[in-house]
Amino acid sequence: MIGPEGEHLGVVPMEEAFGMASARGLDLVEVSPDAEPPVCKIIDYGKFRYQQDKRGREAKKKQRVIQVKEVRMRPKTE
Repeated sequence: MIGPEGEHLGVVPMEEAFGMASARGLDLVEVSPDAEPPVCKIIDYGKFRYQQDKRGREAKKKQRVIQVKEVRMRPKTE
């Protein structure tokens, strides 16, 4: 588990983690479900979603769109 300031709190039971998050008025968000044990972070969920959306928009801006040019050849084209 990771605290709101980024400090590592170690492995904590779910009930205790929910209690710590609610005591601070924040949400408990699972940031890495594939890890063993899963990593959760105490943060404001609205702010977390905003940051994810912002990163997604920035990544989309940096993408290059590749356009394929076509040339049509017909039997009567000389």
